[in-house]
This record gives sequence, structure tokens and C-alpha cells, in this order.
Amino acid sequence: MDTKELLKKVRKIEIKTRRVSDNVFGGEYHSTFKGRGMTFSEVRQYQFGDDIRAIDWNVTARYNEPYIKVFEEERELTLMLMVDVSGSLLFGTQNQFKKEKLTEIAATLAFSATQNNDKVGLLLFSDEIELFIPPKKGKSHVLRIIRELLEFSPKSNKTNISQAFKYLSNVQKKKAIVFVLSDFVAEDDFVQTLKIASGKHDVTGIRVYDAKEEEIPNLGVIPVQDQETGKLRYVNTSSKSIRNEYAAYYREKASYFQESFSKSGAGMMSCATHQDYVKQLLGYFKRRG
Repeated sequence: MDTKELLKKVRKIEIKTRRVSDNVFGGEYHSTFKGRGMTFSEVRQYQFGDDIRAIDWNVTARYNEPYIKVFEEERELTLMLMVDVSGSLLFGTQNQFKKEKLTEIAATLAFSATQNNDKVGLLLFSDEIELFIPPKKGKSHVLRIIRELLEFSPKSNKTNISQAFKYLSNVQKKKAIVFVLSDFVAEDDFVQTLKIASGKHDVTGIRVYDAKEEEIPNLGVIPVQDQETGKLRYVNTSSKSIRNEYAAYYREKASYFQESFSKSGAGMMSCATHQDYVKQLLGYFKRRG
């Protein structure tokens, strides 16, 4: 992808996701993810209806009229985006590839965090750590993240989610809001590392999938290539047992995602490539709020 085409794509993603972030998610994000507490801001004269427990008695005695302490939320939060860049994301039959959907969701979350003056970091992973961008504030930083999401070419096409959680625990010492964006089609057992991460951070898993992945249609003998291993084989899709075996495998992966995040006390949501992620995210924020 040349520079001109890349900048055009970045701009397109920015316009779409920033509008959604500004108009829909800014307030929801703020109310869903609280700051570290309340910090003292100023004192002002007491007004009718103020909580008398907030009266500053020292200032009141000095001026011989009631003054109260005013506190504001201490926000200084960090959003970490853990994004799967393995080969299985390069699939889509309706509207978008899974990778494109993940990019839009990640960009929307990043702009929502920036709108609330929070830091944003990025961790791209396959079965290894492909790229880590430390958390930072500002629009230019978010645009860099979007560029990486659009342009980055991973060294590996395989997936290891557990490895990504281990890396997160090592590099992110302070509590962060963590969104893990993946199709969660992985062979590794990541529940233990997820439990450790969610014990320290506010973790949410977002599973993006394509509706056509849920079962194989009866198309006779067809060539099928594994995007993560590159292996090509011919599958007799007219065999009911083969179709049932694949459907069971897919349900097992989807169930493992739900059970792992539920047991770990982490949040989760799923979104198909043909669905409106705005409604899905908004519903998730409202349930949490």
C-alpha cells in the first residue's frame, strides 16, 4: 500500500470512527470506565442544597461564612488495545473482513479514550508479540495506531492469546482498561493468563466473527486453505458428519471464549461482520454502566 492510499484509508477510518466516538460513545465511555477516585479541586461558598458534609470548617471560620470543598473525578486512565493480527482475521463474506471490523472498533475506542484525555496503547499479536506501542495521549498518536492497524504485516499467521496476556502483564504495571479484539479461533488455553490479567486490569474481550464461519454449506468437494498454517486440503462438504464435526468445533471455540471471560470476571461481547458494532458496543457500555 503506497503512502497516498494509506493516508486516504486512515482519513476514511478517522472520519467514520471519530464521528461515532464524539456523538455516541464519549459520554458512555466516561461513565463506564471510572477514574481512580475523587481529588480536591477548590473551595467555594456554600449554596442551598449543598451537602453539609462537604463544608470546609477551617475556611468557614476564617471568612465567617460557610464554604465547601469541591472534588472532581481523577481520570488519568490508560486504554490498552490488544489486537489479533493472525491469518484467520483475513476472512469475510458479508460487508467486511474480520480484520476491517476489528480496526473500526479499535479506532472508535481509541478516539473515545482520547476525547476523555486518556492514554491509548496498542499491542498487536499473532503467536508472538508483533508490535507494542506504549500508551500516550493525543490525536496524532491515535492516527499512528490506526495506520499500524491498517498497514501492519505480521511475521506469523498463527495465534497465541496466552502469550499476549503474559506480555501485557509484564509491560503494563498500572491498572488499565484492556480491550482484546480477536476472533478467538486459537488452539492455546488462555484462561489462566486471562485470570491474572483481569485480576489487575479491567479486561473486555470483543469477539468478531463471520456468520458463514458457523457451519460449512453443502458444496461438494471443495479446496479449503487454513489461513494460519497455509495448508490446503480438499474437503467433502456433502458429508454430513464432516459438516457436523466442523460445526461442533466452531461452537466449542465460541463457548470457550464465553466461559473463559466469564470465569475470569472479565467483560465480553461478540459482533458479526454484518452487524452494526455501534449498537453492540453501546449496549455493552449501558449494561456495564
